[in-house]
Amino acid sequence: MSGVSVVRANYADPLHAAALVTLLHAYASDPAGGGEGLSEFARANLVRELAARPQAYSVLAFDGEQPVGLVNCIEGFSTFACKPLVNVHDVAVLASHRGRRIAEQMLVLAESMARERGAVKMTLEVLSGNAGAVRLYERIGYAGYQLDPAMGSARFLQKWL
Repeated sequence: MSGVSVVRANYADPLHAAALVTLLHAYASDPAGGGEGLSEFARANLVRELAARPQAYSVLAFDGEQPVGLVNCIEGFSTFACKPLVNVHDVAVLASHRGRRIAEQMLVLAESMARERGAVKMTLEVLSGNAGAVRLYERIGYAGYQLDPAMGSARFLQKWL
């Protein structure tokens, strides 16, 4: 995997900002990301809006000068633990670079950054049909969420506003 570097994104760095938008647009355009790409509004405002939120952070992967991977994280709060938690909101690796454990490297750095924030856990959502991502997440320690097995596993739901 020579040439691949994983770094903390700096939203003020124009190269990092452009990489973030390019990679997230590629992810959103992929069937795993909904297949529609980012709106003009999102492309124009995403980095500024992330930078305005101290609870947000990102990790980028570069193959030489080419941006090839992105992880976006948003800090939340665990009321039960009374400590921060971090939701891994986006994990994207360009198709040309998949299978090289780049996502794993980015998630290791994202976890280190979560620990720096005092986070008690990390959470993420993954589509059940994304078998490669499910295998990755399970391999690095993610598991389904449940409090009491009799109550079953948690489900991810959403409601658009």
